[in-house]
Amino acid sequence: MASSDKLAGQLMLISAILFSIALATIAMAHVFERFGGYAPCPLCLQERYAYYFAVPATVAAFFAARAESFTLTRLLLVLIAAAFLINAGVGIYHSGVEWKWWEGPSSCAGGTAVEWGAAGVAGAIEHAQVVSCSEASWRFLGLSFAGWNAAVSGLLAGLAGWGASLRR
Repeated sequence: MASSDKLAGQLMLISAILFSIALATIAMAHVFERFGGYAPCPLCLQERYAYYFAVPATVAAFFAARAESFTLTRLLLVLIAAAFLINAGVGIYHSGVEWKWWEGPSSCAGGTAVEWGAAGVAGAIEHAQVVSCSEASWRFLGLSFAGWNAAVSGLLAGLAGWGASLRR
């Protein structure tokens, strides 16, 4: 049973790390949007889906590992890895659009932060910011939001895939 306990501990740790990084990443995206004034484009919004899936899925994987339900834990980790692998591809695609290596989707021309309060949704629609997927609004160490998303998603895909491959 010691090997089951060790495996459960490893899978719980991996799930906790995945949860922490995924939650911090999506939270930072919302902080940049809300307080930094960076309105997301349609591809930016699409790149958030993997995080919205992974945050609750990592919690489920953590508790499945704790219950020593290793098949369920591995299945969840494989799904998380697949989601982030696809997301890394979307981030690379989006980065290529920003660097003008290829054309972006024709529908990628608008996005806005919804404003609640006195002006309401109607005011937000009336004064909507049009955000193009082909313009990087911010870069750090040469990478845009999309580039950092690709890097973080690749890291999370690798970590989840590694966790799914662990055996007793």
